[in-house]
Amino acid sequence: MKTQEYTARQTIMVHDYAGHPFTAELSRELARNGYIVHHVFFAGDKGPKGRNLREADDPDLLTFHAVDIDRDYSKTNLFARRSCDIEYGNKIAALIGKLRPDIVLSGNTPTETQEPILKATKKHAAKFIFWCQDFYSIAAKEILSKKIPVLGAMIGSYYTHLEKRQMRNSDHIVHITEAFRQQTDEWGIPAENVSVIPNWAAISAISVRDRENSWSAAQQLSKGRRIIYSGTLALKHNPRLLLALAESIDPPDELIVIANGVGMDWLREQKLNKPTLRCLPLQPIEVFEEVLASSDVLVAVIEEDAGRFSVPSKVLSYLCAGRPIVLAAPADNLAAQIVEETKAGLTSGPQDIDAFVKSVHSFLNSPKDRRLSGAAGRSYAEQTFQIDKVAEAFRRVFVEV
Repeated sequence: MKTQEYTARQTIMVHDYAGHPFTAELSRELARNGYIVHHVFFAGDKGPKGRNLREADDPDLLTFHAVDIDRDYSKTNLFARRSCDIEYGNKIAALIGKLRPDIVLSGNTPTETQEPILKATKKHAAKFIFWCQDFYSIAAKEILSKKIPVLGAMIGSYYTHLEKRQMRNSDHIVHITEAFRQQTDEWGIPAENVSVIPNWAAISAISVRDRENSWSAAQQLSKGRRIIYSGTLALKHNPRLLLALAESIDPPDELIVIANGVGMDWLREQKLNKPTLRCLPLQPIEVFEEVLASSDVLVAVIEEDAGRFSVPSKVLSYLCAGRPIVLAAPADNLAAQIVEETKAGLTSGPQDIDAFVKSVHSFLNSPKDRRLSGAAGRSYAEQTFQIDKVAEAFRRVFVEV
């Protein structure tokens, strides 16, 4: 049956707290297929952002909403962060009351932000789809239990209670990996209420570019071999891996870390007298493909206790760039499995500094291996990251709810 039979007069709110590039791509494709789409994101989040403004060729049915709160967002102070999350969630709830969407698809969203969004969706008789990018409650419990053992475990249990209840009250859940089904099965959520749609990258915005380009020239990058990390560097990452990597190379080779977060703050403090380490802020999405292209090797890291509930989306963008990837992550992490199975790069354990550094050097010393792995990653991305097929998978979920 034709898509239009289902989408006539249907309004979809796509809420992506983080404002990632791939979610904006989904909203554009849904609008091209006849949905009225409101793409909503948190303007106060300092993480990487996609093309979240209207462009000349965007469909008339697409509107972007950059929603902010009336203060700076804190990711380091637990209580301030909680207050900010609730304030932002209330603003999205008010927007739902104003726009009255038929369906709300909400992902990348902190648990206490999701709560008022879900309640507002139900209040206005819309359908709520929980887009599970990771399990925030499990992350909170495991990370906070280490930082503040007794209180952290209690806070984590509270978030688990909230997230479990939210998923049970959702009209549907979309996981990004089959591995997440185990958790919703344990929470007693019927399998028929759960779908799996793997994440993707906006491949149309990341072509394979020359290593020497306008961005590398503007940054006056070294002519030596370049290793690049781009994305958030937060609590669930291990910046010590990057520091060790910088210490393992000699000029004119360099490691360029383009990031924000508490891990980046720590790395900047260690940077003194390390000429092979360059720290840069996150770059505009308009130059992102040139940033990735400027590398010889792309690297990513994720912690052991975060690996089973988080799939680093930066790796999916790396696959598009045609550069080899070295990923420090648990072996059962989906991104690690993709890198290994496609031969797009090499993986190591998240605490194995020696293996991580050795893997990077193996690519630095072999132009042939760099070329083969980069081509393998790009081939996988071209076959897998087709936005029309992704949008069709979401359309089937919309029809079901």
